[in-house]
Amino acid sequence: MGEHDHYFSAAPVSADQRRRLRVHLVGHDVEVEVAPGVFSPGGLDKGTAVLLAEAPAPPREGTFLDLGCGWGPVALSLALLSPRATVHAVDVNKRALDLVRRNAAALGLNGVHASPPDGIPDAVRFDVIWSNPPIRVGKAALHELLRTWLPRLAPGGAAHLVVQRNLGSDSLQGWITRELGMPCTRRASTKGFRVLEVKAS
Repeated sequence: MGEHDHYFSAAPVSADQRRRLRVHLVGHDVEVEVAPGVFSPGGLDKGTAVLLAEAPAPPREGTFLDLGCGWGPVALSLALLSPRATVHAVDVNKRALDLVRRNAAALGLNGVHASPPDGIPDAVRFDVIWSNPPIRVGKAALHELLRTWLPRLAPGGAAHLVVQRNLGSDSLQGWITRELGMPCTRRASTKGFRVLEVKAS
């Protein structure tokens, strides 16, 4: 990334040099397009790999959310697991959204819809939320992000978040329970990451 480039920038300043990459997602070997200025341009990052391995299988259909989608590994995985679902991939990064759209189209995953946060109508509720949230945006911005989206779980729905243990996963678990009033438990702890499970309140 460029000196002033962050993967949570709306318009990355680094050169948009696309490249194709083979990755393994939920039992499928697929080819995807990645680029600088987007989270984890080198492939599947460790945290997302833990999330995909530890989160329970999503329902066969429903409305799902990948919050902070990057080039799309979580959204693509949800669509591969549940082809009949509607999968919303949300990111502030325009380059990331373009990559998700291109990757989903190349894989024939028509249920994936990539959009900025304000592109999803307020009335939409989610049966599943999976996220490797952008911890490095800072605590206040992270809390605002989760305060906005976690309460949009549908009745009976669940969110699964992967957070590095040494980047405050335990304090985040307490904050979700205390501040949002939503049951939050630790589903898994492996390879330096925790997977938190949040239930609709």
